[in-house]
Amino acid sequence: MNKTHSFHIPVMGIGFTIDTPLKVAQYGMDSVISLVDDVLLEKLRKMYSDKFEIPYQEISDKVDDFRAKRITSYLNLINGLATEKFEALKSVTEEIKEYISMLPDYSSIKKEFEKLTKNSFNLSEIKSWAKKNLTIGNIDVNIMTKVDKDNYKKDEKLSVEYNDAHAALRGFANSELKSSLVLSAGMNPRLYAYMAQFDDFYPNENGEINKKIILKVSDYRSALIQGKFLAKKGLWVSEYRIESGLNCGGHAFATDGFLLGPVLEEFKEKRSELRDSIQDLLNQVLVSQGRIVPKKPLVIEVTAQGGVGTEEEHDFLLDYYKVDSVGWGTPFLLVPEATTVDKETIKKLATAKEKDLYLSDISPLGIPFNNLRGNTKDLEKETLIKKGRPGSACPKKFVALNKEFKEKGICTASREYQYLKIKELDNEGLSSKEYKNNFDKIIEKTCTCVGLGTSALLAYDLDTKIEGQGVSVCPGPNMAYYSKVMSLKDITNHIYGRLNMITRTDRPNMFIKELNIYIDFLKNKLDETKGSINKKQEKYLLTFTTNLQEGVNYYQDLFSSIKNTFEEAKSNIFNELELSKSKLQLISVEIENCEKI
Repeated sequence: MNKTHSFHIPVMGIGFTIDTPLKVAQYGMDSVISLVDDVLLEKLRKMYSDKFEIPYQEISDKVDDFRAKRITSYLNLINGLATEKFEALKSVTEEIKEYISMLPDYSSIKKEFEKLTKNSFNLSEIKSWAKKNLTIGNIDVNIMTKVDKDNYKKDEKLSVEYNDAHAALRGFANSELKSSLVLSAGMNPRLYAYMAQFDDFYPNENGEINKKIILKVSDYRSALIQGKFLAKKGLWVSEYRIESGLNCGGHAFATDGFLLGPVLEEFKEKRSELRDSIQDLLNQVLVSQGRIVPKKPLVIEVTAQGGVGTEEEHDFLLDYYKVDSVGWGTPFLLVPEATTVDKETIKKLATAKEKDLYLSDISPLGIPFNNLRGNTKDLEKETLIKKGRPGSACPKKFVALNKEFKEKGICTASREYQYLKIKELDNEGLSSKEYKNNFDKIIEKTCTCVGLGTSALLAYDLDTKIEGQGVSVCPGPNMAYYSKVMSLKDITNHIYGRLNMITRTDRPNMFIKELNIYIDFLKNKLDETKGSINKKQEKYLLTFTTNLQEGVNYYQDLFSSIKNTFEEAKSNIFNELELSKSKLQLISVEIENCEKI
């Protein structure tokens, strides 16, 4: 095993994994911190500084480059504290045993330890062994590339490096961390070019990189385009993190019907080709820049996440598709030892069923967003609507990106935007039905940039005067099958097949679940056309349908060919695939029968 664990904990929301490394890194587990909310990071830095009696000096918003400085300071604090916890662990036999107990049974480190302690053992020998063999988990960070708001000082627009994503990048680049930056939400050429200014993103002659790049992608084409774009800047993508388009938590970036299995198959087949083509390009650029060219080929990793829920699925991704790690997100929301979720939200998540989890249009980014019915942020929104004052006060403005009414940008979930948009709507002379449809679309948006961070404030009993108490939460559909609050040991035992934390017996295979979500998504897209479509819509819907049909054929061949895996579920899987085939045929006919406009 190159990695201590074969799973990683992806970024979740804004605050749910904000301090996860401090809880799990000492056990060799990799996790990801969101860099969206520097205000929240600063509040937690003060809390942890007070808790561990570390001198704290506030970085106020009056300080020059405060966003980047807050991020750097927070990351340095978490890095220092996590390292201290890890060093302390290696000196305590019981803690070392705890670390070892959570490893997969096939781990070479675990086998070595068992051999060392089989008969009699010497405490100093164990501590010496631990110092040589145990490793700390990575403290990675995430930037949503499109959340890159312009910033102003008084009324003067600041230069682009003070934009939100640029400042977050600089905050990470200036930190002491040797870890990875996860780039999600698509391509931002300007941000990628800015990254090239920082030496830590470049390899040394041994191919080591202090600050690695991880690209979150949902298909091979996107990986190749972005990987080459970055290589032209002299930057290497160390990992391609493939996420299911719809069977995941948070924002859902639907592909054009490309399912996870076929996407992983393409990466498996073309992995060497991907690495070699980008490596050749990178080397040429490094030479032209006068930079160090690594002596040996650089490594790329391919990882996968989105909807995995059993040891069998986890192992299949590792063994069949040869991924280097599997992301487990949603189930960790029920693990207080790993994530930061307030008690009321944990209760709602533990009791959530399929009907409570849905793909919504609440995100101000205009991207489908996995939502939990009855979350307190949505209840807060509905109360304001009933009072005739829809929209949020927008205290943080991280997604104030819409420029319809103001050059500075307004968030579509804000009271200001919704007031102006409704005023505009009032003058359009629409029928009552058309008016209501458009009105509902305007007021549906929720202030997620606040709501996704508030849970951490509530969990730690910190001041929420500015934010309010409403919590947004974004679990994937997989949450329906977990109903217990779990310990860190429970979830690792579940991942590695030593314990089963799913009490329901009707959970569908992850690939089938994703297929069904995609079919529902396609049906909704078709319904939106109201029976009449233009050529562009027809082409999109037919391409989507064809890709799903090809995905079904792929899975029929796959599940027919694999042996000793998913045997108990195969009968149900084949039935579901046949049913999906019929549904897609009916959808094709419906598209063909739509009135052409």
